[in-house]
Amino acid sequence: MLDRIANMFDIVAKGGHGSIWLVLFIGFVFGAIILYSRLNKFEKMAGFMIFEDTLVPRMAMTTVALSSIGFYFLVQSGYATFDVKPTILGGLIVGAILFGIGLVILGKCPSAFFVSVSEGRVDALVGVVGGMFGGLFFTLGYPWIKELLGTNLGKIRITDYFDGYGLIITLALSATLLITAYLLPTIDYKDPADDR
Repeated sequence: MLDRIANMFDIVAKGGHGSIWLVLFIGFVFGAIILYSRLNKFEKMAGFMIFEDTLVPRMAMTTVALSSIGFYFLVQSGYATFDVKPTILGGLIVGAILFGIGLVILGKCPSAFFVSVSEGRVDALVGVVGGMFGGLFFTLGYPWIKELLGTNLGKIRITDYFDGYGLIITLALSATLLITAYLLPTIDYKDPADDR
């Protein structure tokens, strides 16, 4: 297992993704945005799940829309690459269910856990530790788990079906998400306990 972890770091180090300082800077900016928008608060996620707060879906849609356009042009200009992962429906379904359960119980996305830990929130620390153990069990059990996940359907991309229309697909997806985010009503869930 330690060989796998060392290999992972070796692949990242040789990937040419820029300096570690640039990566850390981008991470700090991302964390600051999460803190400023309060997306690391349980109340925000709980408000979203009971349809009393729309900040989470609006931020997610806006982020995906804008980053999709930027990423498309970075790939086209040769500054970025990506690897399409194989489609394994059993793994996607089980993974989505487990992710949803964790999201509902802990009230945070994985990236928000580390921001909350930096604030000293114990609930987030429990989530991080649980995630680490979950990752460990998955890594150790992967040879057996992969047999249960189902058939590998290969690397499926929308552009495989609409060859040559990558930019149009990206712009259409981004426009749809931005329009939807704009049309969603602005509802801000206020938890009385948050004022203490």
